[in-house]
Amino acid sequence: MEDRNIRGHAAMLGVGVIFGLLSPVSKALLDSGLISPAGLMMTRTAGAAAAFGTASLFVRREPVAWRDRLSLFFAALLGIVLNQGSFILGVSITSPIDASVVTTTAPIFAMIIAALYLREPITGMKIAGVAIGAVGALMLILSSPAAASSGGGSVGGDLLCMFAQLSYATYFVVFKGLIGRYGPVTLMKWMFLFATLCWLPFGAEDFVSTRWQAFGWRNFAEVGFIVLGATFLTYLLLPVGQKNLRPTVGCMYNYLQPLVASLVAVLAGMDRFTTVKAAAVVLVFAGVYVVTRSKAKAQMDAEASRR
Repeated sequence: MEDRNIRGHAAMLGVGVIFGLLSPVSKALLDSGLISPAGLMMTRTAGAAAAFGTASLFVRREPVAWRDRLSLFFAALLGIVLNQGSFILGVSITSPIDASVVTTTAPIFAMIIAALYLREPITGMKIAGVAIGAVGALMLILSSPAAASSGGGSVGGDLLCMFAQLSYATYFVVFKGLIGRYGPVTLMKWMFLFATLCWLPFGAEDFVSTRWQAFGWRNFAEVGFIVLGATFLTYLLLPVGQKNLRPTVGCMYNYLQPLVASLVAVLAGMDRFTTVKAAAVVLVFAGVYVVTRSKAKAQMDAEASRR
């Protein structure tokens, strides 16, 4: 495996693991009643904008062309505002189990959008890999104790979470070329600046009215994880995955999210590691491997030219 592929897989592995913890942490914070979904979204985008702005002081300055700034605005709209906003709103009115199930749609969306936009072929091996990974992810989700007793799901919340996956997959595919032109800190400094400005009219009032004085150390830890872990760090890693992996391969790491949630439940004594879970883990990684081995458009074009 080439070095760039290794970097891409390592980056998306990190993203998948951290995002796997995001649903339960966000749900716990929102259920506390101390902060609204709009207030949390404002905190998340503004906090990440401040973090990337600070980080940009310690890296080489990259001038960004005005045309690319416009593209970065739309990238921020899809990859941050619509993606994160829909997810936070959706998870606030649905169950964590439903939200986890919906994350399995991202690789499917990515495969279809890549075929339409990048002319990436939808091969039998790619379809098989996506399906195998989805089966593994669903096995993990539905075998958890929470699945049997899960309540509070909502069609509206599920649709919002699905729209979040669609916007994420679209961002991952459409802006692959733009992402390759700049460093991650430069990209995210601009994207989170635009995202904060977009979200300001909707979240500023909720942010100001949040009862920060009522927060305990656990609530501040949850906010810290959401802002610095599930936003700053993941969006630092995402461009590495986008740049070095095909879109469908990168989005396959969404299947790690229920795996991580299940592992945390086992370690916390809330669940047991069963043969079903073991089989599900194998299927998730097998699905990623099969999609990785499927042929890219460049490979198929090269083979056609040799005939």
